[in-house]
Amino acid sequence: MRMNLSKTHKKGYAAVLGLEGYASGSLPKELYELVKLRASILNGCSFCTDMHSHDALEMGMPAAKLFAVAAYNDSPLFSAAERAALRLTDAVTRLDPLQGVSDEVFNAAAEEFSEEEVGNLILAIATINVWNRIAITTQLEPPVRG
Repeated sequence: MRMNLSKTHKKGYAAVLGLEGYASGSLPKELYELVKLRASILNGCSFCTDMHSHDALEMGMPAAKLFAVAAYNDSPLFSAAERAALRLTDAVTRLDPLQGVSDEVFNAAAEEFSEEEVGNLILAIATINVWNRIAITTQLEPPVRG
């Protein structure tokens, strides 16, 4: 690891933890883990992909569903609401340089979730993207599991 921001930049790290505290309590746990896992896969964050895969397994999410996150659009394992949330995750994580998040993607999420829930999804997606960028930049490695 290049540096440990929790030790070198305590106030900034605490602010990110505050955002995590809000975001983690604002959505159903399974949906939150799916969003975190999808963004982590897209960003290529091995630490966060490992963490959220294991967290989801520990909370009882079927392994088949976790494996399908990479190809959720074609999987019958996801509800329409989960697909909308994962599409929003894709769009927010990989902002289109010309249109940002398309009306189609945003409106599909708004059809499945209330305005409060869509806002919570956006904050959750933003939060995991911050964590991914911290972990990747500092070269945080996942634990070796036996």
